[in-house]
Amino acid sequence: MQQLLEQLVETSRKTTIQGKVATYIPALAEADAAHFSVCLTDKGQSYAYGETDTLFTLQSVVKVISFMLAADYHGLTRMMDYVDVEPTGDSFNSIVRLESANTKPFNPMINAGAITVASMLPGDTPTDKVATVLTFLETLLQKEVTINQKTYQSEYDSADHNRAIAYILKANGYLEAGVENAIQTYLQLCSIEVTVSDLAQIALFFAEDGQNERICIDGAILKVSKALMLTCGMYNSSGKFAAFVGLPAKSGVSGAIIAVVKSGAIEILEGPIGIGLYGPAIDEVGNSVAGVHFLMALVKKYNLSVF
Repeated sequence: MQQLLEQLVETSRKTTIQGKVATYIPALAEADAAHFSVCLTDKGQSYAYGETDTLFTLQSVVKVISFMLAADYHGLTRMMDYVDVEPTGDSFNSIVRLESANTKPFNPMINAGAITVASMLPGDTPTDKVATVLTFLETLLQKEVTINQKTYQSEYDSADHNRAIAYILKANGYLEAGVENAIQTYLQLCSIEVTVSDLAQIALFFAEDGQNERICIDGAILKVSKALMLTCGMYNSSGKFAAFVGLPAKSGVSGAIIAVVKSGAIEILEGPIGIGLYGPAIDEVGNSVAGVHFLMALVKKYNLSVF
């Protein structure tokens, strides 16, 4: 199993030259574009290869976690009053539909929806709201989880576009906190630091429908969360990813991806299986080039698509 993983990782690593690290958030520009690591885990065993000790930030991967936890607190019915579950062909940070349609965000995987969700997390202050996510991750991962303050400050200093989104959300009645409160919460969540093995454990939680010996979340919420991952989780390549990979997944511009295998087998690993990937060389829409290449090869080899 380990040898197979190493072969697949090294083959996909060659594609990193086709991407570039994100530069619109200055701290992310410092990543090594040649890095690529993967972790595969089921309930009993885990295999990892690559720069597995490298720390990086969740970025948009946190959006599905935040949605799940906010829905666990408020219930799905209330969440649907504030954010929809419809895909959009617009850029993840687009402001067009908010202004033209005067409606709730199309889904929680775009920035508008994620900022709304951040405002709905339990607590009054950004610290309280972020603590909900940190506590969940620390309980799940059995380790201390922290925010990369350099990345957070870098994002905060370049967040004018997200502030514009938040002001429109507030004006339209789709923000449950003040603009700065929501923005600080959202950016801190994006700046949570993890490893590729942590990503695999998070993915496994989704694969297990939220039923973990340490944490249990309503399976109905997990179904909606995974549906969002499948239809909206890979930015503007979500449709292609669903068609040619066919796994619920969520990516971030740091190069992080989580992918969920509900059933199926990868050699001696048996579903549910969680897959974590990190490759900071991203394509034009924000997905890890090597990560997508790896998942396409893996799914084809083991027939893992949900379709």
